[in-house]
Amino acid sequence: MCRWIAYSGETIALERYVTAPIHSLIAQSIGALESSESTNGDGFGLGWFGEHEEPGLYREVRPAWSDENLRHLCRHITSHLFFAHVRSSTGTATTRPNCHPFAHGRWLFMHNGQIGDWSAIRRKVEALIPDDYYGSRCGTTDSEAVFLAILGAGGERDPIGATARTIATISDIVRASGAHEPVRFTAALSNGRDLFAFRYASNDTANSLYYRDAGDHVVVASEPLDQDRSYWKPVPAGHMLVAKQGKVLLQSFSLDSRLAAE
Repeated sequence: MCRWIAYSGETIALERYVTAPIHSLIAQSIGALESSESTNGDGFGLGWFGEHEEPGLYREVRPAWSDENLRHLCRHITSHLFFAHVRSSTGTATTRPNCHPFAHGRWLFMHNGQIGDWSAIRRKVEALIPDDYYGSRCGTTDSEAVFLAILGAGGERDPIGATARTIATISDIVRASGAHEPVRFTAALSNGRDLFAFRYASNDTANSLYYRDAGDHVVVASEPLDQDRSYWKPVPAGHMLVAKQGKVLLQSFSLDSRLAAE
């Protein structure tokens, strides 16, 4: 399983949370503590919002621990909202288009988990992506397909409701396929202003997710980034975190298609 962090708040250098902490994302790429795979070496990526409407992206197939560019970039790139991700593939190729985060227009997305038996349901899930969004389908991962399906379901207007509807539909597809693998959806989504983080699984094994609300900023991470866990709170399974207009809220994440953003 992958590891990721998302940040929203005052403008800072990415290194503060991506590379500097004792259990930084680089450390997690080679020694994750709360994952079925301790090594996440199938590429990495950064996504950040700055002066332009669309986010910046840097993605690489080398392991995060072996790319000297990563520390330099994180030291010099500053942002008020950024994503970082280290990948452990669940079966798709290690290519740059398959590395997270994924972008479309002003939206960023990254994911940790799996979508059932992807080889068996891929065609049906990709059919959920409208033509207007399918042109952004560059890779072969389930994660990118889910992202574009969410946007195609109205995610740009109603990100929470569209995510709930899409994951509900995909859960139905997985059940109908007879796959033994569950839907595990621990993901982050942002338009450069608001941050949405989800922790959901169709069984009782949702992947780990924590957050630290420091008042002027919030960090969401697959694992705490330091040894003092008193600052870190778990996002409960079946919940989502919403950081909007300087406020951080935890609320239930229901697959009820009637769910809509406030």
